[in-house]
Amino acid sequence: MTYGTLLKASVAALALTTTTALAEGELNIFSWGNYTPPYLIEKFELAYDVKVTVTEYDSSDAAMAKVKAGGHGFDVVVPTHSFVPLWISEGLIEESRPDQMENFANVDPQWVDVDWDPGRRYTVPYQWGTTGILVHTGTYDGDINTSSVIFDTPGALKGQINVVPEMQDVMNIAIFYYGGEQCTEDLDLLRKVRDGMTQAKKDWIGIDYPAFEKFINEDILGSIFWNGASMRIRTDNDKFAYGYPKEGYPVWQDVVAVLADARNPENARLYQNFIMAPENAALISNFARYSNGILGSEEFMDPDLIGAPELVIPDDLVSAGHFTKLCAPETQELYTRIWTEIQK
Repeated sequence: MTYGTLLKASVAALALTTTTALAEGELNIFSWGNYTPPYLIEKFELAYDVKVTVTEYDSSDAAMAKVKAGGHGFDVVVPTHSFVPLWISEGLIEESRPDQMENFANVDPQWVDVDWDPGRRYTVPYQWGTTGILVHTGTYDGDINTSSVIFDTPGALKGQINVVPEMQDVMNIAIFYYGGEQCTEDLDLLRKVRDGMTQAKKDWIGIDYPAFEKFINEDILGSIFWNGASMRIRTDNDKFAYGYPKEGYPVWQDVVAVLADARNPENARLYQNFIMAPENAALISNFARYSNGILGSEEFMDPDLIGAPELVIPDDLVSAGHFTKLCAPETQELYTRIWTEIQK
């Protein structure tokens, strides 16, 4: 049976089983780059007669700045969990009440009463994962479970290291590496972080969100990177491996929210409910290669995701993971100043 036949069959089944009235019109999604499965969008479009447009961004700060500027035309945004309280306090997302939606019963209980959105009145889970170190082990055969690959780069990787342009992830990994904790205000420690990154930058090729082909073709041999994206690269070049820094690494969840000034809020809520269906959550994981927060999705997920080293944290490194939190504004300002200086 072809993919198209399967898709039509699944849409027909959805039409028979859903209690939500069919919609029509448009939906404009604002999300991370290379993060939205085309076949998920096609399925949603066919099910609800809604034309979907996806616009991409490459950092949390850029996404928020765009939305705050107004006139964007987006309906849905996919922020990282730690930024959600800020989106709420700024009045940028609506209380869409996912907790009252039909498919909310599928959300894994551990992702229901979360600190950033207690009871899930604003957001639904999209994907969750870690930020660690991607390394070409054909070039470097040392320990990859350490941030020294980035901040004290071994000779074999000098000039071949990339750092993603996501301040919160990079600053946290650097702070952990130099002996600090999230949201530290220790000025001596932060000077050490700044000076260490300034020195390390001499061995980097860039601060960028590069096309995966640059890794696959071995133009870049190491990077601070996300676990699911790392798995996508390893699938095409098995010399790459993903490391969990023993000094500390971020754990995060990206979520789907409806913008307060959405032009198509009903369709946006339909999309929230849609991705909480196990088979649809699995479509996202199969594409992006991250874990999701939906019970029953494993049944529909690609076999190679189950037990993948990028998704299963080694027992001895679990405690090194820290769920990311947004720091106080004055602390964030300190980090922004350091990050801005590093990017020059």
